Amino acid sequence: MMNKADWNKMLENRVPEKAIPYCCALWEEEPFHFEITRSRISKLGDFRYRRGHEIQKITINHDLNPYQFLITFVHEVAHHRVFSQYKGVGVKPHGPEWKRSFRFLMAPLLHKNVFPMDVLIPLRLYMNNPKASTGADFFLMKELKKYDRRPASYSGVLLGDLKTGAQFGLRSRIFEKLETKRSRVLCMELSTGRKYLISRHAEVVEKDDEGDVPF
Repeated sequence: MMNKADWNKMLENRVPEKAIPYCCALWEEEPFHFEITRSRISKLGDFRYRRGHEIQKITINHDLNPYQFLITFVHEVAHHRVFSQYKGVGVKPHGPEWKRSFRFLMAPLLHKNVFPMDVLIPLRLYMNNPKASTGADFFLMKELKKYDRRPASYSGVLLGDLKTGAQFGLRSRIFEKLETKRSRVLCMELSTGRKYLISRHAEVVEKDDEGDVPF
C-alpha cells in the first residue's frame, strides 16, 4: 500500500497542483489500490467491487489531461464509497447513490483555483445531474479537450462542430455528416455508402478549401 509521499509523487503533473492534497485525503479516508494504466478506448477509468477483498482497486488512463484526470479520479472514488457502503447490493452503477456521492466529493473542487473558467462553467452545470461519462455532455467535453496534449501540427475539429453535409476524414476514411442524434452523429462513408453512428466528440479532419482531407 502506498504512503502519502507516494501519492504526491504519482499525482504530480497528473492533476491540478492544488487538488493533490484533496485527492490524497480521499485515499486516506478510505484506502484503495490505485493504478495508472494504458489508454483504453472504452473507458477513462475503472472501479470494480470485488467481494472478499478488503482493499479495492481504481485505475485511470495515463493520457488524460489534468482536468479530465481529476474528474475521472473523483468519479471512480465515488463508486468506491458507494459500493463500500452498500456492498454492491441493490445499487445501480450510476444510480442516485453514486450521483449524490460524486456531487459531494466534487463540491470542494468546483472553484477557479482548481479548474479554468472555461471548464468550470460547464462542469458546474454537469454536476447538477452527472451522467455515467463526461462524454455525455458535449459542451463540457469540448472544453476539456482543449487541454489535451496534441502534436503542434494537429488541425482536427470535433465532429459535433461541423455543419450538416460537411465531409471529413476519420481513421483514413472519408465521411459526410448527415444528422445529429443526441450524443452521436449519423454519417455516411463516401467510398461504400454505408452509414455509421459516430460520437459527437470524435476528433476529425475537415476537408480543406480544395476538397482534400489532409491526413
